[in-house]
Amino acid sequence: MTDNTFGDAKDNMLAAAPTTGNWERETLEKLVFATVREQRATRRWGIFFKLTFLGLAFFALWAFFDFDFSGSDMEALGRHTALIEIDGSIESEGSGSADVVIPSLNKAFADAGSVAVVLRINSPGGSPVQAGNIVDEILRLKQAYPAKPVYVVVDEICASGGYYIAVAADKIFVNKASIVGSVGVLMDGFGFTGTMDKLGVERRLLTAGENKGFLDPFSPQSDKHKAHAQAMLNEIHQQFISVVRTGRGKRLKETPETFSGLFWSGAKAVEMGLADGFGTVETTARDVVKAEDIVDYTAHEGLPERVLKKFGASVGAGMVNTLGPSARPVLR
Repeated sequence: MTDNTFGDAKDNMLAAAPTTGNWERETLEKLVFATVREQRATRRWGIFFKLTFLGLAFFALWAFFDFDFSGSDMEALGRHTALIEIDGSIESEGSGSADVVIPSLNKAFADAGSVAVVLRINSPGGSPVQAGNIVDEILRLKQAYPAKPVYVVVDEICASGGYYIAVAADKIFVNKASIVGSVGVLMDGFGFTGTMDKLGVERRLLTAGENKGFLDPFSPQSDKHKAHAQAMLNEIHQQFISVVRTGRGKRLKETPETFSGLFWSGAKAVEMGLADGFGTVETTARDVVKAEDIVDYTAHEGLPERVLKKFGASVGAGMVNTLGPSARPVLR
């Protein structure tokens, strides 16, 4: 209904009104104008909600298809240093997951303009599986693109799982105060049996399979289960040590403490052969790679991917937590 229609309705109502006095006419006019204002406000809100819905729909489509409008700009850069950042724990989700890092590595190596790949790592460690998958992909890509070296630049910390990834690089650069090392594996948790006894709480756990209650935090720890867990940790630790020795080669100055789980400053790490020298992403690109232009290939997940992964992680975490908090080895 248009404003003219409202005007005609007002005139008709006024014409039909009895002329008993001005106050009746004024009251009727107020009623008509109030109706018109209400209709206009309703129409404006309707337009607002429609535009909002269209905006949200466009954003959802943009996030779903993960449009990258910078592609043409990257092609125009020519010769450059490719950068990939790993920030935070090495877990199945986040910037340190293999699902995020590996596609970034493939893009960086495949780009004809990239002459080297720099990983900037700031991580305390995490999953040995995720770290191992990333290392395997780095080694594969180094064979496929032998002319493109890989460098690691350590930010605040590159420990355990973060260092596991770093040793796959051709060279590792640190800051003098960076934290580096922690070549070890842990499996932590809690035991509540003593507290339960004091409170008079009885644990009723039914299993099919004598070891199904492995490391259950509410049951006494058996020597058999402890020995099995320790053997598994030792096995993963040896895998870690092998990766470090292979990656660092003769540069590594081994001591009894090297693989003990200790960590050191960046300056000490250089002395020990855990790192090669001091540098930042910028100095590495300028002085080592000789390509000052830096292009960031770090993948950033879109909204749908984050929601789906969060849902999947929640479901998976619920299943894993039935084994207790100490069920997974961690490089940390």
